[in-house]
Amino acid sequence: MPPTPPDEALIAGEWRRGAGTASVTVDPATGQPLATVHGVTVEEVAEAAEAAARAAADPRWRELLPHQRARLLTRIAELIDDGAEHLAALQTADTGKSINETRALVASAAGTFRYTAAALETAEESITPARGAYLTMSVYEPIGVVGAINPWNSPVASDAQKLAPALAGGNAVLLKPAEWTPLVSLALGRMVSRALDELGLPAALLAVLPGRGSVIGDAIVRDPRVGKVTFTGGTSTGRTLAHAAADKLMPVSLELGGKSPTVVLADADVEQALAGVMFGVFSSSGQSCIAGSRLFVARELYDDFVGELVERVRKLRVGPGTDPATQVAPLVHHKHRDSVAAYVDLARSEGARVRCGGTVPEGEAYADGAYYLPTVLDGLSNDARVCQEEIFGPVLVALPFDDEDDLVDRANDSVYGLACGIWTRDHRAAWRIGRRIDAGTVWINTYKQFSISTPFGGTKDSGLGREKGRDGIRAYQRQKSLYWGTSAAPLPWAN
Repeated sequence: MPPTPPDEALIAGEWRRGAGTASVTVDPATGQPLATVHGVTVEEVAEAAEAAARAAADPRWRELLPHQRARLLTRIAELIDDGAEHLAALQTADTGKSINETRALVASAAGTFRYTAAALETAEESITPARGAYLTMSVYEPIGVVGAINPWNSPVASDAQKLAPALAGGNAVLLKPAEWTPLVSLALGRMVSRALDELGLPAALLAVLPGRGSVIGDAIVRDPRVGKVTFTGGTSTGRTLAHAAADKLMPVSLELGGKSPTVVLADADVEQALAGVMFGVFSSSGQSCIAGSRLFVARELYDDFVGELVERVRKLRVGPGTDPATQVAPLVHHKHRDSVAAYVDLARSEGARVRCGGTVPEGEAYADGAYYLPTVLDGLSNDARVCQEEIFGPVLVALPFDDEDDLVDRANDSVYGLACGIWTRDHRAAWRIGRRIDAGTVWINTYKQFSISTPFGGTKDSGLGREKGRDGIRAYQRQKSLYWGTSAAPLPWAN
């Protein structure tokens, strides 16, 4: 078991035990406690926000040129690389994810800081076309204090995707990790603290504030010193945060839920599609907002494809995240495992056929963990609840389709619009369908691949705004226009 961080939050530049409620984080593979973490209080959120506002305005930070701020991001990336194995093991213990996945997530986090540093070094402001006797310029300035609220499924990568551009934009950040999985965020916070100290920058530029989302997250959003909130998590919580942000006329970015369709056309490379469909929904044990949880297969291919898929899913290796051979690790928490099981029971009541899985695995090795077998359902219509609601677990619903219009109508018949996968040899069909599907990301003959250089976000109930890409930094800044008069003559109106 990796050593866990001390029971301390980062409040106003100081590591100390939070004065709020204690919670126990549990190893999902064994059900055994990992650590006790005391959350912060609403008063400590206010203290952190006040210190963050002072830090953001401190000349040591405010007056740094972009390439100088980039040094901080590069140093954080180096520290993540140095502590990569510890961070990966800690995330596996805290979330249950396989060690192979958490190693990839830690590498992604380092890459995010490194890419953002490069983007910051090369970011350009602009001289805009003048339409009079003046020179016009467009420049970008920090918002000030940013609230970053993250989920439990991939904390180190999610943290990096918010911290890196927010710091690059010249802001201070209040980071709120998920109550179930705070350990990696606390460990990453210590790395950022070290980098700030090494470079002589204000310690309060980052706060790490564990606790209940309904209390601490709400306090962050409502604090008058917070000028923007970025949130990844459930749609209902996102709506609540958006309402609070609207009351303040404050910008907010929301990366929310999904019920993503993955599509297999009749001409698809079957081997490639089978591997991609399984990876798209069963990796991360289905605990991914972009999981391809609705499978649409051309009717003429449906029986053979789904039959072979079921046989292969039955052979997926279920086990603890610490075993490098594991493909499907335990779910994050026993309560969440029970929620997933309840959805499968609901599917049965709606008339679903459980083609495989549909229960917890048997055996002493699984008895104490939050395990659930990878599950394939069919026999339902697209309006069934398990086809419309996000399950966030290793559950796939298969449906046949008759033609392209039928496919697009049913794929788009969802409140969500986060992602889509298309498997076909026909590039024209891929282009048509990819443009017709209402989703922020479309993968063609691949799935669940990410690049920090490529914007990511959703439509409809899947969220607002975009993360990643060169413009990701600008989302954490305010744009300002400057007009420089070039005429020596007084304005004619005054004469």
